[in-house]
Amino acid sequence: MCNTLRVRWTILPKTAPQPWIVCSGCRGLRAFRCSDKIRLNANGRKLDAWLIYKCSTCEKTWNHPIFERRNVRDVDPAVIEALQSNDPDWIRAEAFNLEALRRKSQRVDEFAEFEIAKEMQQDIANWTRLEIELMVPFPSSTRLDRLLASELQVSRTRLQALHDGGMLRTDSKRADVLRRRIKNGTRV
Repeated sequence: MCNTLRVRWTILPKTAPQPWIVCSGCRGLRAFRCSDKIRLNANGRKLDAWLIYKCSTCEKTWNHPIFERRNVRDVDPAVIEALQSNDPDWIRAEAFNLEALRRKSQRVDEFAEFEIAKEMQQDIANWTRLEIELMVPFPSSTRLDRLLASELQVSRTRLQALHDGGMLRTDSKRADVLRRRIKNGTRV
């Protein structure tokens, strides 16, 4: 008989990362926030796409390149449709592309605020074990120990003691897994 309650936590960050760029309006290094808008430009058969960011101080815009001078035939039609309609899900995924942001900015601020959607995978009446599957669709700076401590109402010291005693296990072989960022697909 199975005595494990299985749940899935989907962690969704509330705020997109903010790159720091030299603002042409303020004349200084400033944080820029995503405006959730796309700029699309066609020149002949070539296509340019940018995600528009705004300075947090003066509202001056910065166009973060998604791609430039790409042949229209080389771009997936679903991507073109998402760009033309300013699809919020597609834009959100692009706003959380940390690798692309780090290539174009001197620094990127990440935020720890998040929402958790909890979903029961398998409901067991008299469960004695809990298995949590973490779904993290966008990169998050939240550490595993902080997430578990806040949601399970257990101190981080107690979590570490449970982990050291073998009562709290993860699918990772790392000894410091609790102090690492949460990753998609992690099981606790």
